[in-house]
Amino acid sequence: MFIDNVALTLSSGKGGPGCVSFRREKHVIQGGPDGGDGGKGGNVYFKVDKNTHTLSHFRNNQHLKARNGEPGMGRKMYGKSGEHLVIIVPPGTQVIDAETNEVLLDLLEEGDKQLFLEGGMGGLGNTHFKSSTNQRPEFAQPGRGGLTKAIKLELKLIADVGLVGFPNVGKSTLISVVSNAEPEIANYEFTTLTPKLGVVVTDDYQSYVMADIPGIIEGASEGKGLGIEFLRHIERTKFLLFMIDLANYRDLEEQYETLKKRVKKSFLKIITA
Repeated sequence: MFIDNVALTLSSGKGGPGCVSFRREKHVIQGGPDGGDGGKGGNVYFKVDKNTHTLSHFRNNQHLKARNGEPGMGRKMYGKSGEHLVIIVPPGTQVIDAETNEVLLDLLEEGDKQLFLEGGMGGLGNTHFKSSTNQRPEFAQPGRGGLTKAIKLELKLIADVGLVGFPNVGKSTLISVVSNAEPEIANYEFTTLTPKLGVVVTDDYQSYVMADIPGIIEGASEGKGLGIEFLRHIERTKFLLFMIDLANYRDLEEQYETLKKRVKKSFLKIITA
């Protein structure tokens, strides 16, 4: 299954509470407070990995949490910080606020790692609250809570060339011949149900990425056929290559103008959605 839209709830870790402890050792007079600080809660990061191609691995786990910090301990020992949560996404992933639809992150570059939610600070142990008027503080700070955010992830494939055409016009055949892609090829419409990427090698040191976009039919912008869901990927292509069918009952110019109108209409639908 190809999933390029997924809703998630993310939470950073809560800070660990500070410790209430007093130094009690033989031959040590007036040991005093020695409660350590709680550990910081884990952060939430996004990291781009080009070896990941879909968002399908999120479909069964839609609330992801970083670890909480551990409590402080006696002898002024700090609690362990919570483990960070690193969310791996493919290049071209956008992180969108679920409430406002604002694009919070646009993750494009391989290896890019960005902090999204910071974990809560750990609470201070009672050793910090000793004073001339309070030699025996019996309280410590609780850890601060983490942050929680409801988001949407949207994947828009990145390609240099996007193949656009009517269903069954030969896009899958072309990309299978010129690249390493292996799309399904058959003599019926909509054999391409998800966008396919292929790397076209031009010489020993140069190549480019070609995307096979599912066929565009009349009314795609209104949800007919495969609708505009996969047409969103056209946004990330450097240019479009229109494929025209010589054997079609429509002449070449009519096919070209029709495709242009449908692509433009679909783009307007995407922008205003």
